[in-house]
Amino acid sequence: MERKGIIAVGNWIVDSVKFITVYPQKGNLTNIVGQDQGLGGCAHNVIADLGHLKSGLPLYAGGCIGNDELGRMCLDECAALGIDTTNMKVLPGEATSYTDVMTETSGGAARTFFHCRGANAKLTVEQVLASQSPAKIFHLGYLLLLDGLDKEDPEYGVAAARALDGLSKQGYLTSVDVVSEESDRYQKIVLPCLKYTDYLIVNEVEAENSLGIKLRKADGSIKFSDVEDAARALLDKGVRKMVVIHFPEGGVVATKEGRCCSAPSFSPAKEEIVSTVGAGDAFCAGALYAIHEGYDLEDLLDFASACARFNLFNSTSTGGAPDIDTVKAFLASRKA
Repeated sequence: MERKGIIAVGNWIVDSVKFITVYPQKGNLTNIVGQDQGLGGCAHNVIADLGHLKSGLPLYAGGCIGNDELGRMCLDECAALGIDTTNMKVLPGEATSYTDVMTETSGGAARTFFHCRGANAKLTVEQVLASQSPAKIFHLGYLLLLDGLDKEDPEYGVAAARALDGLSKQGYLTSVDVVSEESDRYQKIVLPCLKYTDYLIVNEVEAENSLGIKLRKADGSIKFSDVEDAARALLDKGVRKMVVIHFPEGGVVATKEGRCCSAPSFSPAKEEIVSTVGAGDAFCAGALYAIHEGYDLEDLLDFASACARFNLFNSTSTGGAPDIDTVKAFLASRKA
């Protein structure tokens, strides 16, 4: 059987986005000047962004949700986007995971997250491996935010590595994304997964923490050459085919065959940005589509960056997602 399409399994989260004037010091007050609600989480964001492309690529969703209103929101959105939900598990008695997102209205729309793990914590290796689809690429995420996959495994080091090895043996090309958090868990959880990962798509913070290095200087600047070195280092740590690292200034891709390239982002002016929620996942979705379709590395970065750019004009994780004709028209206008 020739595999085709993408399946995304992992976090399904409902985001309650609140716009605040400034993030307060502990014990102080800030003003909420607006609010919005939308679905989030790695599996949702990536597969929904791919659905919004309307490319005709077969898409499949998997993960754990509660038997509640928020869970039904997840299923309804997939249905509206033509995404197969056969592998979605509804868990009675569990709450669908949710996050309160505090987005500052000044200074580039910085975000702070307050998260309830809920049903996502119940996703197990067995459930991941029971996911059935003819998809070519299996995207798993976020590591560090899936309790059942982040736990220690006596043979593989971490349960997620066992799941990824099993998926590879089933014939999938595996893709992994990681959540950004302030912790020392990255090397314990992420590194054992890399030798079972074909495509690693992360941001610069996640790359830093996985490698135990610093990419940004004290003044906040970052060099593309340093990010390229980090991508190569992650390949050396075991990633089998490709590492993609994205950051506000641009993106870098490196392959196991030794190819590497970088490109600046298509970021709009700061005053045009509504929210950065989901921008990384939009980039990831664009990268996965480009990988599936065999794009050249330069075109991969441009397509992914364009997907991320459109995301910035909406307050929710996928509300700004463009269709493929919009992305291609934008990229053509940049080259004109």
